[in-house]
Amino acid sequence: MAPSLSTTLAGLSLESCIFNASGPRSGTDSALSKVATSRAGAILAKSATIEEQTGNPLPRTWQCDGVASMNSEGLPNKGIDYYLAEETITSSKAGTDKPYMLSISGHTLADNVEMLKRMGDNPLIDAVELNLACPNVIGHPIIAYDMEQLEEALSTVSKLKLKKPLGIKMPPFFDGVHFAAAAEVINKYKKSVAYVASINTIGNALVVDVHAEMPAINPKGGFGGISGPAVKYTALANVKKMRELLDPSIDIVGVGGVESGTDVFEMLLCGATAVQIGTKHWIEGPACFDRIAGELEELMLKKGYKSIDEFKGKLKPWSKEGVALSRKAKKAAGETALVSTKAGGGAGAGGSATMSAFCAVLVMIIAVLLADKFDALSLKLGANF
Repeated sequence: MAPSLSTTLAGLSLESCIFNASGPRSGTDSALSKVATSRAGAILAKSATIEEQTGNPLPRTWQCDGVASMNSEGLPNKGIDYYLAEETITSSKAGTDKPYMLSISGHTLADNVEMLKRMGDNPLIDAVELNLACPNVIGHPIIAYDMEQLEEALSTVSKLKLKKPLGIKMPPFFDGVHFAAAAEVINKYKKSVAYVASINTIGNALVVDVHAEMPAINPKGGFGGISGPAVKYTALANVKKMRELLDPSIDIVGVGGVESGTDVFEMLLCGATAVQIGTKHWIEGPACFDRIAGELEELMLKKGYKSIDEFKGKLKPWSKEGVALSRKAKKAAGETALVSTKAGGGAGAGGSATMSAFCAVLVMIIAVLLADKFDALSLKLGANF
């Protein structure tokens, strides 16, 4: 029997603890419907503004497969009324009963208030995520890095007495003082904030095209937000620290660099209640949710876990015993990978089998090259004697 990936986020029941981050492939009902029919546990729409907007000038994205991605999109979206429309929501849910979650990112606090008022008690919307972390809107600061702005935003929103669970998307923090300051503000509004999503992209990165001697993207002089595998370790630290500092009533959603079931497991172990996937969804498409859910189930079966609650938030302290256990497990995994490769691989051995096959081919190539070299050397020696 497969282990359960279900969770309860902000009072909402999710069949799977993974779902899409607000970002690429979440801007239209057709894109969201593909998320709905995957193993994602919820559907989160693109961060909306008051009016439809096209975003920053192109090119505004960059990718280095397996390392990182960067974007400076500038919140292209169809405007709040599109994501509130019954037709959009019904189409996005694609006949499922998965929670439909709204994301908003107004240019001003007044914009956010207006969008929340338009949402009202719309019965088709299950939760709303307030983006306080976007670094890609030209001329606008990241609200959650300014504690006075963060306080003002949460104070104002709390007075609206929202009928829907409220989540807030946070930027990455890097210093203990900033973690503590942000958590202190958020905890004041624990009756209003149902969850915190950490982290958004790491802002103000720059990729240089060495051939053209220019930035890799156009907007903001080439500065953009980094996402993908490179940010996972910062995301894990933010999830763990926020779980330590925030009131237990506030759930944590882990996001940043998640590409596999193992990555999801790590986020949950650090205290996340659910995990969002952005960059991998952008690159791989909604099939990533099926793959990652399967990988998480496989890992849980291997470890003997029947539900995520059995290990969620239970990261153990470092110990010599843990090091020994890790070495033993890694050695066993290596032996298993070799057996799986010899047997033709399997559902859980795809990556190991591919790597082993690559190594085998590489060894053959080297052997041929060395043989040719030795043959040539033998002929030369024969000619000299």
